[in-house]
Amino acid sequence: MDHDVIGPRLKDFANTSFSRGRSRVVEALWLLCQWALVSSWVPGAVHRCWLLRLFGAKIGKRVNIKPGLRVKFPWRLEVGDDSWLGEDVWIDNLDLVRIGSDCCISQRCYICTGNHDWSRTTFDLITQPVQIQDGAWIASSSIIGPGVTVGRGAVLTLGSVTSKNLEPWTIYRGAPAQEVQKRVIRPQ
Repeated sequence: MDHDVIGPRLKDFANTSFSRGRSRVVEALWLLCQWALVSSWVPGAVHRCWLLRLFGAKIGKRVNIKPGLRVKFPWRLEVGDDSWLGEDVWIDNLDLVRIGSDCCISQRCYICTGNHDWSRTTFDLITQPVQIQDGAWIASSSIIGPGVTVGRGAVLTLGSVTSKNLEPWTIYRGAPAQEVQKRVIRPQ
């Protein structure tokens, strides 16, 4: 290791080019509402969908949101019809997160849209959107990194981690996630 190289100087981190998308007042109101009603133990999805929409999220029909959901910026969230967001899901959406229809985001999943440029002493923030296409299943305790597209019908299995795109109708497992097989839907 070269000790003469200057590493990160976090005191120089400025983040000046990043827009939070709303005023500090709106963000503070969102944090209060999220804590009191969205992330809370209070059962039911109707009030969660309503509050997310009130703060700018695009939420489809019949979306089921369980207690414990955390969303950084609801104005950067889109969820299609008939999707499920499980207990304690964390959507850390510094950039757009688009979740399609008929998706299942299971308990304790983490969706991350932000990273840092570790090659810069100022540790610059880098954001990239995440897209989860129709019919995908993100199993419990999985992690999706910035810039990832999860293809239509893909599955990320229990506790898996991906920082790369997942192909449609394919099942992935592990950390880092690797393809294990194709997903085949059997008729009823």
